[in-house]
Amino acid sequence: MHVLLTGICGFAGSTLARTLLESRPGLQVSGIDNLSRPGSETNLAPLRALGCQITVADLRDPAVLENHPPADWLIDAAANPSVLAGISHASPATELLQNNLFSTVPMLEFCRRHGAVFTLLSTSRVYSIAALKAVPLVVEAHAFTPLKNCEFSRGVPETFSQSTPVSLYGASKLCAETLALEYGAAFDFPVWINRCGVLAGAGQFGKADQGIFSYWIHRWNARQPLRYLGFGGHGHQTRDCLHPADLTPLLLQQFDAGSGPDKPKLVNVSGGPKSATSLLQLSRWCEDRLGKHAVDNDTAERPFDLPWVVLDSTLASSAWAWQPVRSTQSILEEIARHAAANPQWLALCSA
Repeated sequence: MHVLLTGICGFAGSTLARTLLESRPGLQVSGIDNLSRPGSETNLAPLRALGCQITVADLRDPAVLENHPPADWLIDAAANPSVLAGISHASPATELLQNNLFSTVPMLEFCRRHGAVFTLLSTSRVYSIAALKAVPLVVEAHAFTPLKNCEFSRGVPETFSQSTPVSLYGASKLCAETLALEYGAAFDFPVWINRCGVLAGAGQFGKADQGIFSYWIHRWNARQPLRYLGFGGHGHQTRDCLHPADLTPLLLQQFDAGSGPDKPKLVNVSGGPKSATSLLQLSRWCEDRLGKHAVDNDTAERPFDLPWVVLDSTLASSAWAWQPVRSTQSILEEIARHAAANPQWLALCSA
């Protein structure tokens, strides 16, 4: 079996490459990455040492995949993952769409030509901002959480509103989802879509709007400025937490299923309510683990900020018997050890 991973040198892509090789003897892994993300170049040599055949190229050029050897499975882990992408001169909307949507077409054409399975790593940010803000919340144990007996106490399900606005980033991923499902139906190849909660782990290129757990721990360890932004400046905003390695058993099941069984093509995957952690809770963990550090309070609000986003993975659990293995505590500890061993990491990731 030959898997092609786009975005292979990113945090999610590189983690999946390693865990897939560990989980499936005889698997061949190739990948494509343009190394545009600062820090991604550090994964190139280690992955090649594991036998991964990696092409450094830009997927926005259709010729890259037109000339690539066939594969049995394409996993799309290449995207601009920032919810703030597309709304500034530094990150124009056209560039976001080229990265997250237009480059999806050559991938789907590749799968059509070769009859390959297509897996898209999508996002929790496809859900309606207005509907998410309307979820009734209370503060418990220093974190926003839905009211008891609220219909979303287990998290946001796949049926949750996707009405606009969802952000330009969310729209780019939602359009890619629709396009993938239509391609699969029209050309009869398997398509699987996994909407991921907040991915976290050692080696993530942490930035505040992309990998908040890694960003927070690395900056705390380096005693660099941190602030609670918006929602009164209290740090109660809450997210779930998932290690990308925990996706591997699910992805392998989906590949093996092909077009056979009647399984849901689209599922949420996250650490769920058990993993939900606020910034204030994260700070208290950092203080216990790394020592004291002051955090500023800023009541200013940013576009697309939300007080609470936790995905409900019940469908993935019932359909695939999937559950995340790694606890939030173990993920945070993994990041802290990486921060201690790599004090230059923040500078590397912002180069």
